[in-house]
Amino acid sequence: MGLDTLVLEKEHFPRYKPCGGGLSERAISYLDFALPGTVCEKDITGARILYGPTVLERHKPYRLATTVTRSVLDEFLLSKAEETGIEVMTGKKVTGCEEKEGGVEVRAGEDTYRSRYLVISSGSQDRLKEAIRDRDRKDQYGLCLVTEVPEDDRVIDQEMGDLLAIHFGVAPMGYGWVFPHRGYYSVGVGGLARDITGLRKTMADFLRANGFRKNYRLHGHVIPFGGLGRPIARARTLLAGDSAGFVDCFTGEGISYAIRSGQIAAEVVSEKLSNPGMDMGKCYGSWCRADFGEDLGYATMLARLMHSRPGFFFKILAGQDDFVDAFLETVAMRRSYKSCLTWLAPRLPWYMLNMH
Repeated sequence: MGLDTLVLEKEHFPRYKPCGGGLSERAISYLDFALPGTVCEKDITGARILYGPTVLERHKPYRLATTVTRSVLDEFLLSKAEETGIEVMTGKKVTGCEEKEGGVEVRAGEDTYRSRYLVISSGSQDRLKEAIRDRDRKDQYGLCLVTEVPEDDRVIDQEMGDLLAIHFGVAPMGYGWVFPHRGYYSVGVGGLARDITGLRKTMADFLRANGFRKNYRLHGHVIPFGGLGRPIARARTLLAGDSAGFVDCFTGEGISYAIRSGQIAAEVVSEKLSNPGMDMGKCYGSWCRADFGEDLGYATMLARLMHSRPGFFFKILAGQDDFVDAFLETVAMRRSYKSCLTWLAPRLPWYMLNMH
């Protein structure tokens, strides 16, 4: 948009990023450039959904997602940013920021940078966001452990093909996953921080149950929940992505909301420069709510509903093809969460009567 922009990044790229590596169609649709084959590893067209001994496998005639290695994807995205002419400084850990008269001051080690506006997009575990909102409570974020299990591509294709494996009932308000990548599986578990206990044991049991019996290096990460329920802006500072809590707490997917909120932040800052009297924070919050806030709210409702009685809902999934299709269409972003819940609500009594 022609804005003079500086990116301060604490790591040197490429860098490891703990993540299952599922990139949704929604995230891909927000990009105004194609992702090359060096980034996209496997096109996903189906899901293997498991709860206890019951296994349900469904396929769709279209792509639900693609798997990526985050170190590769993130380095590619950073290179695309640099192509626009912005300045990128890696190895610069920001330690503080402060709004002052006429601008924002950002500290990185012994260096100080000044700008008119600031977007904080440093993830869920960084403390910078606390300049705007309180530290998350344990019912506002999930804890995850993930590892990469090396495997021959032929074995991965034979065992999983174009499926993602989702294991419900592994952790409260969460699940376990096995995602196929190029040369490895991403294996992980995650659940609500308030309720989950013994996460390392849960992960060890999950690995063994899926036939992975070696000692793997585990990586922890945090997934924020809650969407737009907390402050996300000040007069000159905006929070984007995980820093703002923009994560689908049903699937744990956050990349698409990080991309979209970053785009909205750029447009709001640009508009503020041409319209100094505009309330930038209010405009940003309203735009995010209108664009994806409703979906995040309904995703939270569906997650609480399903995880409150996972056995009951899994029986519905296993016994009703139309519900499974609605579920996958929601994951593929072809159906909104509101539409899915509106579709489900009048059918629940019928399902309950016919399950006895």
